[in-house]
Amino acid sequence: MKFMKLGSRPDTFYTAEAVRSVSSEVSSDLLIQVKGSRYLLHKFPLLSKCLRLQRLCSESPDSPQQQIVQLPDFPGGVEAFELCAKFCYGITITLSPYNIVAARCAAEYLQMTDDVEKGNLICKLEVFFNSCILHGWKDSIVTLKTTKAMPLWSQDLAITNRCIEAVSSKVLNNPSKVSLSHTHSRRVKDDVSCNGTESLKHHKSTSKGWWAEDLAELSIDLYWRTMIGIKSSSKIPSKLIGDALKIYASRWLPIITRNGHVKKQTSSDSDSSDSAGEITLKHRLLLESIVSLLPAEKGAVSCSFLLKLLKASNIVNASSSSKMELATRVGLQLEEATVNDLLIPSLSYTNDTLYDVEVVMTILEQFMSQGQSPPTSPPRSTLAFERRRSRSAENINFEFQESRRSSSASHSSKLKVAKIVDKYLHEVSRDVNFPLSKFIALAEIIPAFARHDHDDLYRAIDIYLKAHPELNKSERKRLCRILDCKKLSMEACMHAAQNELLPLRVVVQVLFFEQARAAASGGGKVTDLPSNIKELLTTHAIDPSKYAAPLSTTTSIHAEDNWSVSGFKSPKSRSSTLRMKLAEEDDLDENYSLSNGIGRNSRFKSICAIPSQPKKMLSKLWSTNRSANEKN
Repeated sequence: MKFMKLGSRPDTFYTAEAVRSVSSEVSSDLLIQVKGSRYLLHKFPLLSKCLRLQRLCSESPDSPQQQIVQLPDFPGGVEAFELCAKFCYGITITLSPYNIVAARCAAEYLQMTDDVEKGNLICKLEVFFNSCILHGWKDSIVTLKTTKAMPLWSQDLAITNRCIEAVSSKVLNNPSKVSLSHTHSRRVKDDVSCNGTESLKHHKSTSKGWWAEDLAELSIDLYWRTMIGIKSSSKIPSKLIGDALKIYASRWLPIITRNGHVKKQTSSDSDSSDSAGEITLKHRLLLESIVSLLPAEKGAVSCSFLLKLLKASNIVNASSSSKMELATRVGLQLEEATVNDLLIPSLSYTNDTLYDVEVVMTILEQFMSQGQSPPTSPPRSTLAFERRRSRSAENINFEFQESRRSSSASHSSKLKVAKIVDKYLHEVSRDVNFPLSKFIALAEIIPAFARHDHDDLYRAIDIYLKAHPELNKSERKRLCRILDCKKLSMEACMHAAQNELLPLRVVVQVLFFEQARAAASGGGKVTDLPSNIKELLTTHAIDPSKYAAPLSTTTSIHAEDNWSVSGFKSPKSRSSTLRMKLAEEDDLDENYSLSNGIGRNSRFKSICAIPSQPKKMLSKLWSTNRSANEKN
């Protein structure tokens, strides 16, 4: 940077010991102590410009020896005092954005006003600050950063507010007309003269979001105040505000891996000495501030970014209001999410599950309630966090709710979300602590029309049954009630017909629909169930009328969802599975069978008596099994 020099000898360079060298040239009658450093100085040059020193010296008793003045709370420390002392002695001082705040606070402390002497230091510093510092982009940013060391002094002297206003106004102006730096910076390769002309190597001004990376260097309190000033004008598109917040979050928030571990981010020097608790508290304040700055418009930030913030909120233990606000925003654009985005680690001490399924349930509720005003579904009492508004939510509540009511989840978006939810169930079902009630609740929140096929849902059920072998018969029935066998592909039916973990009723349904589909594809017409199949289904409390509708034979299945059916295609294998299921039902429902007068033999007879084409495969199963037994 091009430094401004004040003093009577501009061609002379003075080191930090300049003030001490002056004290050896004149009679020393004043001893000033500033934070451990002592200065032997002559009274007259200092007292003629510093009203505070005049008062301190007049209050202390006269002494034949050197008079001692203690300045323990001097703002800016030793460097700022030496700068003021040099000015008093007529020594050239160098001002820059890096020391202007310390010099201004020190001059205010010493009361170096024009009332004491015309052309005093405060006046000169104000001229330099207003005419040079505030006119440059980089200089305003650097000066604003230095106010962090003396926040109270900077606030009282309006240094912070003036810097924020200057930065905000430059962002709101046409970027091509903004001087990114008022002076030449030694720390950044910007060649800028004092009149505002510039020659930039990287041409940041050509980008609409050129300012975001520079603002990302500010501490969160200064950044928050600056962004509030930028947002309040409504001149910057919400998308640019969202991009700026994403840059800031990536700069300061911890990196969270998929398993919930925190990858250490490059920290500043001040963070290196902080304890883990202090760092977590800083991250929490940072995250909640970012959430409060999120634009109300849908799509201003990506769904992936919102879910990353939601993951971070669990890590840093953010407030429940911030979590709820993020969940609501995610719900508005859930169709953009991926399964990995939704795998939010659960760090609650009251919950043993690997992933925070509760917050995903909340997100789904928000997604399904789009366009409703007021929401028709009552609030769930099992939320892991309470739903209360934060300060930021209050500020944008009206605008955000209007945005929510004006949007509604389209049919295509619900189809996408249904696929995402089923794939999400694949992952969370592997957790041995994942309760059955939550699985069913997640699956049932998706409307029936949103699932064109149930292959992904069946896969999730199969994974859950394998991960939870302790489920009893009643629980397995509850789980499988959410499955529609009519919407299973041929490959899924082949797997389900031999799945020993499924209840009998599901196996019976799968076998029938598989044969009915084969009959329909072969030119046969299936409009009603045979009477003996109706009897069997009725025996197991299954409504036969639900399965009389024509079947679709065009259901497709993605390659990655195919099941391996090697070893399952033999009729003997299907027969064994069905025999095992029937035996299981006889053991568990003996009383039920006796009361209805239908036993195991009648069940076999019912299935074996299936007429016409649907009978072919099952009759083949039994004949193959009989021949195998005869050989044995």
